[in-house]
Amino acid sequence: MLESIGNPDDLKKLAAERLPQLADEIREFLVSEVSRTGGHLGPNLGVVELSIALHRVFDSPNDPIVFDTGHQSYVHKILTGRRDFSKLRRQGGLSGYPSRAESEHDFVENSHASTALSYADGMAKAHQLRGRSDRTVVAVIGDGALTGGMAWEALNNIAGGRNRRLVIVVNDNGRSYSPTIGGVADHLATLRMTQGYEQVLDLAKSAINRAPVVGPPIYDALHGLKKGLKDAIQPQIMFEDLGLKYLGPIDGHDEQAVEHALRRARDFGGPVIVHCLTSKGKGYAPAENHEEDQFHAPGAFDVETGEQQAKPGLKWTSVFSEEMVKLGGEREDLVAITAAMLHPTGLAPFADAYPERTYDVGIAEQHAATSAAGLAMGGMHPVIAVYSTFLNRCFDQVLLDVALHRQGVTFCLDRAGVTGDDGPSHNGMWDLSLLQIVPNLALAVPRDAARLRELLREAVAVDDGPTVLRYPKGPVVEQIDAVEHAGSMDVLRRSAREEADTPAAADDAARSDLLLVAVGAMAQTCCEVADRLADQGIGVTVIDPRWVKPLDPALLDEAARHRVVAVVEDNGRVGAVGDAVARTLRDADIDIPVRTFGIAQEFLDHAKRDAILADMGLSPQHLARKLIGIVSHHTEEESRTDEPAQ
Repeated sequence: MLESIGNPDDLKKLAAERLPQLADEIREFLVSEVSRTGGHLGPNLGVVELSIALHRVFDSPNDPIVFDTGHQSYVHKILTGRRDFSKLRRQGGLSGYPSRAESEHDFVENSHASTALSYADGMAKAHQLRGRSDRTVVAVIGDGALTGGMAWEALNNIAGGRNRRLVIVVNDNGRSYSPTIGGVADHLATLRMTQGYEQVLDLAKSAINRAPVVGPPIYDALHGLKKGLKDAIQPQIMFEDLGLKYLGPIDGHDEQAVEHALRRARDFGGPVIVHCLTSKGKGYAPAENHEEDQFHAPGAFDVETGEQQAKPGLKWTSVFSEEMVKLGGEREDLVAITAAMLHPTGLAPFADAYPERTYDVGIAEQHAATSAAGLAMGGMHPVIAVYSTFLNRCFDQVLLDVALHRQGVTFCLDRAGVTGDDGPSHNGMWDLSLLQIVPNLALAVPRDAARLRELLREAVAVDDGPTVLRYPKGPVVEQIDAVEHAGSMDVLRRSAREEADTPAAADDAARSDLLLVAVGAMAQTCCEVADRLADQGIGVTVIDPRWVKPLDPALLDEAARHRVVAVVEDNGRVGAVGDAVARTLRDADIDIPVRTFGIAQEFLDHAKRDAILADMGLSPQHLARKLIGIVSHHTEEESRTDEPAQ
């Protein structure tokens, strides 16, 4: 049956009694395809019936459907004609999120949470202004995303547009990655437990039927009826007091019930919340039984057992996780903060060991940063573990709430640099640029596991300003030991330059050709480049600054001993470490050319990290070829300058 669905119109033609079979086929398809590529399986197994109902009731793309977050859009993709999942999240294949380049049915490339309601508010206003009274905007938001402050800013504005056609579908499975926490979660939990008037009345009737004509059971039944009715009505007040019509809770796996509710919401003519209860991982036992995250985003796995293919090597996240537990045992003032990502950021072991010192604030990075400042003011040292791309969301708080007040807060940025698979919104390629402009902030970039451990310890020892530690996704590179030290920096390679038979040879004996500044995980690449250049007779020094903000003054002395300085980093080139190095040399009146090798300032399509770095010219072979040309050019320029006048 699935093969007969090429677009939503095909879906609308199906008889209602055939939809359960279609749902089964979609689940089978998802499990089979995602088992080969990895991807967000659990969230999509939970929205099969809901997605079917959405496309049977609404007319996409005339009725825009916006997903928050976009990882629950796989079924939407299938129903809108995109069934080739063979390269899901791989170069040239489907994105793991909605993609405007893929389909007219995708409006928002939404993989950062709590934003869909704002998009929907704007679309509904535009439809109203342009007289499109026949169009309805639909926002599908997970309960986890409702913990974000931006969602409530949007609700506050949506409530003011009583005549705007906007349907908010709350896909409530009680989880983001892990169980959703906080007051909003508690409120939704209360709603989940409310089964409506019918079940309350059935309970009362059952008690009465079993009871004598008079007696305590009658009073117990009446008391239960009164309490049940109160529970059925009272929890809706929060939404309805905002001026939002509320429908629910509805079994999100009963396609006909969801359709009925969505049609009522569509025809209401104003903003409506439809509260659907779903189960993450629905229909696939290994996902349903996976306690940590219900197969939120597994790698490739065995369909029969659910066993995931283990990836070799120690992970950066694991190194951070282990060191945090050790530090927690040494320092009672150390606290950990996560924004709904306890397991992905590696804080779960710390939470197990020190639950009273672990805070999950939900998808609320802004609150996390300022709350951390308050904790620091109270004498604690908070460590906020967050993906690099999500730090963008709380830049103002880092700048004015933490740094301005010189509070000792440590931000640990996982998935920094190129992450690849999840596409443009998840590449952590902005932090080195954003954080360079923050006063009082120190920024460290470890090159290997040993440096991650030591730099984390150095970072949490700072109590008069914020510190930041950033590290990439995936396995840790092989340990690279320093051959010597320059101030706080590590010298990883130092090769002598072959003597050149030029008039300046004697004066240049103490100068080398190239100072290669290796930022973090790019150190291994830089060492490979240095070895290639040394084979060509080029003198190269590779330095790992360790702390890239502020830069160690010893860098000036090292730079002065070289003809050219090159900086290699996996961040956007504008305003990052390369620019900081160039500015530092200019300020010291050191006239040495500086070249920066980093990521172009563009949104990168999804692909593997290595492939993206190669495309950006950050492979050892490409860098070596480029640097040989640069060094040769400057050597020739110096030679011409030193030639005697004719």
